[in-house]
Amino acid sequence: MPNEAEIEKLVRRFGAMRDVAGRAVRENPNDERALYGAAMAYRIGGDYVSALTQLQNLVRVNGGHTHYLFELGQTLEYMGRFDEAVAQYEAALKAEPLNYRARHALIQLTKQDIASNQIGELERQIAMPDSDGWRWLHLGHALAKTYEDFGDAQKSFHWLTRAKQTRRQRSPYKQANDEALALAAKAVELSAGEGHAAADPIFITGLPRSGTTLADRILSSHPDVMSAGEIGNFLQLLKLYSSSATPATLDTDMLARVGGVDFARLGSSYIESTRPLTGATPRFVDKAPSNFYLVPVILRALPNARIVCMRRHPLDSVLSNYKQIFPFDDRYFDYVYDLKWAAQKFVVFDRLIAHWREILPPDRFLVLQYEDLVANQEARTRELLAFCDLSWDERALSFHENAAGVSTPSARQVRQAMNSQAVGRFAKYGAALDPARRVLEQAGISHD
Repeated sequence: MPNEAEIEKLVRRFGAMRDVAGRAVRENPNDERALYGAAMAYRIGGDYVSALTQLQNLVRVNGGHTHYLFELGQTLEYMGRFDEAVAQYEAALKAEPLNYRARHALIQLTKQDIASNQIGELERQIAMPDSDGWRWLHLGHALAKTYEDFGDAQKSFHWLTRAKQTRRQRSPYKQANDEALALAAKAVELSAGEGHAAADPIFITGLPRSGTTLADRILSSHPDVMSAGEIGNFLQLLKLYSSSATPATLDTDMLARVGGVDFARLGSSYIESTRPLTGATPRFVDKAPSNFYLVPVILRALPNARIVCMRRHPLDSVLSNYKQIFPFDDRYFDYVYDLKWAAQKFVVFDRLIAHWREILPPDRFLVLQYEDLVANQEARTRELLAFCDLSWDERALSFHENAAGVSTPSARQVRQAMNSQAVGRFAKYGAALDPARRVLEQAGISHD
C-alpha cells in the first residue's frame, strides 16, 4: 500500500519549505544555519530573489566563509548576474585557495587566454592526493575549459579524460541497467481515461545538454507559462504510489509495479504538489531529463499533458554530456565518466524515444531536434507553441530576455539570442571521438 503520510508530505513540501524558511529567518536573523537553510529552501523552490537575500545576509554575518561566498556566486550566476558571480567566486578563492568548485566555476565564467590563465595553479592543485576524485574532476575540467578557450581541442580532451579517471573507477556505468529500465518502460500499458484531467503541465525531457533548458526558456517566455524548473515531483510521487521500496527512485522495480498505481490520484497529487510554484499562470513547464523513461506513465496520470523531448546530434550530445559535471553523486549520471559510456547512454535514449514516437499520439509527444530549432527558430517555435496549445506570442523568440533565474549549466547560454555556436562542435575533436563513433555505428545510429 502507498505510504499516505509520505505522499502528503511530498505534496506539501514546497509550501512547507517556504513556511519553514520564512519562520527561521524571522526568528533567527543572525543564525548561520537558519539563514543557510532558508537560502537553500528558497532556491530549491525557484525563489532566487529570496535566496539571494539570505545568502547576502549570511555573508554579512560571516564574510569569510568560502562556502557561503560560493553559493552566493552560484545564485547570482543562476540569475544572470555574471560579473557579480565572478566577484563572489574570487572572494571564495581568496578565503580558501583550495576551493576547487569555486575555481572551476570562475574559469567557466571567464575567457582564458595565453596571457591570463590559471594553468600553473591548476596543475599544482591537481597533483595533490584526491581519494574520491572530486577535486581532480573539477580541476581537470577547469584545465579542459582553459585549453578549449586556447583552441587546443586535443589538449582539452586529454584533461577531460584524466580528470575523470578516479570517478570512472569508483562509479562504473552499466548500459545493461539502462536497457533493462527502457524495457520496463516499454512494458507499461498505455491505458486511457484513468488519469487527472489537468492540462496545465508541459513536460520537457531529453538527455542533459540537449536543449532542454532552451525549450523551457522559450515556453516560459510566453505570458501564459511559467517554469517550475527541475522539481522531480512526478517521479518521487510515482515511487510512493508504486509502493516500491528499493533505494533508487527510478528503477525497474518501480516500473514493474506501475500496474497497481491509482493514476487519477497520482495525477491529482502531482498537480497539487506544484501549486505553491505554478498557480500564477495557466500553464507550467516541468523539466526533468530522466522523464523520458516515464512518458507512458505521465500520459496515464495526466492524459492532457504535453511532453516535449529534445534530441541533439549524436556526437554533439555525447560530447556535451562527457564535458559535464553534475553537482551531486547520482548513479543516473555515471555515464559521463567515459566517452564510450556516454555514447551507450545515447543509444538507449535514442531507441526509446523512437519507440515512443511510433506508438504515442503526436498531439501529446513531440521530439524536437535541437539543430532544427536553431536553424529555423521561428518556424519550430511556432510549431512548439501550437503543439502545447498556446497562442503565438513574439516573446517566445526573445527567450534570452527572460529575466527568471535558471539553475542549470546552460544559465549563460540561454541568456544569449539563438545562435549556432553549439552546433557541430564535435568536428574539432576528430579521432578523439572515435570510441563514441564505434558505439553509435554498432547501434545503427547515423552521426554524419
